[in-house]
Amino acid sequence: MSQHEQQKTPDRLPGIDLFRIDGQLAVVTGASRGLGWAMACGLASAGANILLVSRNQRELDQRVEEISESYGTKAWGYAADVSSEKAVSALRDYCLATAGVPSILINNAGINIRGPIDELDFEQFKQVLSTNVEAPWLVTRAFIETMKQKRYGRIIHIASTLGLVGLANRTPYTASKGAVVQLTRAMALEFAPWNITCNAICPGPFLTEMNQGVAEQTDVKNNIVGATVMGRWGELSEIQGAAIYLASSASSFTTGSMLVVDGGWTAR
Repeated sequence: MSQHEQQKTPDRLPGIDLFRIDGQLAVVTGASRGLGWAMACGLASAGANILLVSRNQRELDQRVEEISESYGTKAWGYAADVSSEKAVSALRDYCLATAGVPSILINNAGINIRGPIDELDFEQFKQVLSTNVEAPWLVTRAFIETMKQKRYGRIIHIASTLGLVGLANRTPYTASKGAVVQLTRAMALEFAPWNITCNAICPGPFLTEMNQGVAEQTDVKNNIVGATVMGRWGELSEIQGAAIYLASSASSFTTGSMLVVDGGWTAR
C-alpha cells in the first residue's frame, strides 16, 4: 500500500464490537418465557450476566440452568410480582446483594385482557395497567439510583404496536402500552444527564404464550397477523437483535425512541 493510500484509509471503527456487553448485568422481568426469555438469551449470547424475574420460581430455576449451559454466563432467578412495590424493593435488595449493580434493565412483564369495553369490568382494566404500566415504573425507580451512581444505564421498556395504533376490543392493553410509550419518552429526558438511555421496543404480533389462545380467531388472523406486510407471526428470535442493540453501546446516541419490530404493520 502506498503512502497516499495509507493516508486515505479511515481510522478503524469498532463495528460489531459495539454490540458486546460482556460481564454486564441485565435484569429482565417476565423472563421465564416468551419475548422475555428470548431477549434474556440474546443478551446472554452477547456476554451479559442475567437476573431473570418472573412469578414462577420453578420455571426460573430451569431457565437459569439453560442460560449457564448454553452461553457460559452467570444467571440468577428471582420470583416476584413486579406490580407490588414491596416485592420490587425486595428484588432490588436481592439483586444488589447477590448479582451486583445492573447496567441493563428490560421491563418486559405484561398481560393482556381482551374484550369489548362493556363486557370488561373495572378491575380487569386496572389489572392490566398495574402490570403493564405501574410495574415498569416501580422497577425503574428501584434501580435508577444505582445507575445514576455509575453514570451509565440502558433501560428498555416493552411497549407494543398497539401503543402506536388502535385496535377494537383492546382498551386495557392499548391504554397501557400507549402509557409505556410516554413513560419511555419522559424517562429518556429525565435520565440523559447521567448517560442513561431509555427506549422501548414495540413488538407486533409474536406467537407467544399470551397470543396462542387467540391465534386461530378470525379477527386475529385478519386484523393482527393480516395487518403485517409479511403476513405472518413474528418468531421469538426476531426480537433478539433489537434487545441487543438497545442494551449495548451501539445505541449510545439512541434514547426516547420506539424501536418497532412489527413485520411492517405500522408501515401501511
